[in-house]
Amino acid sequence: MWYQIYQYIKFIFKSKNQHGVHSPFIYNLVTTCFYDRSYFDDYIKLLHFRKTLIHNKTKIKVTDLGVGSQVMSKQIRQISDMARNAGTTKKRVQLLYRITHYFKPKYILELGTSLGIATHAMSLGYPESKITTIEGCPNISSFTKKNFKKHHLSDIKLLTGNFDEVIKTIPSSTFDLIFFDGNHQKKATLNYFEQLLKTAHNDSVFIFDDIYWSKDMTAAWETIKQHPKVTITVDTFFWGFVFFRKEQVKEHFIIRV
Repeated sequence: MWYQIYQYIKFIFKSKNQHGVHSPFIYNLVTTCFYDRSYFDDYIKLLHFRKTLIHNKTKIKVTDLGVGSQVMSKQIRQISDMARNAGTTKKRVQLLYRITHYFKPKYILELGTSLGIATHAMSLGYPESKITTIEGCPNISSFTKKNFKKHHLSDIKLLTGNFDEVIKTIPSSTFDLIFFDGNHQKKATLNYFEQLLKTAHNDSVFIFDDIYWSKDMTAAWETIKQHPKVTITVDTFFWGFVFFRKEQVKEHFIIRV
């Protein structure tokens, strides 16, 4: 916790808004997506989806394959507690909605489905997208599959198992957007990045969750930034964005959202 607080203070001093951005690509992303204050009707659906989970008292046995929760350590957890403490926040859900609405990714991969709050946001943001999402815990996966069906989310393929193994079974293809929101460990994160690098194309975007989760995660983020195939990165503190646009010089941005 103290590590995150210290890093956030550093972030505040280093970060900029749109006025400090000279790249047209990033300037447009920041002004028309990150800072878009428009009201979308789908925000009501996003709120309703999250609220139903927060009020759900069902208890399930959770198997943590990654580093686990910083808030909940018990194996038997209530859906409401998971949605409140470990689920994507309202602000980030709306941002993820705007991101998929902005980029219109046809093929999306998500590592770490959990209760599907982020998955739901991406699906609503661009309903034409085909989403493949992976969840490590069988009980969470079972619950979320039923919940997707209940909310009529048909273009989502939920796979269950260890990320390393499941990734190998995904047909070789390209993804327009990959959301890394699962195992928050340096070795695992870099391994997934390397495995999925071959699925990226010039306009793909990789989004890494919790890049300041720990010293290890920050180290992983710094390693990813320096990869020769990475040209642009955006650090928003809670998420790290990675782009592979060959037409642009390598540049790193720190943006307040």
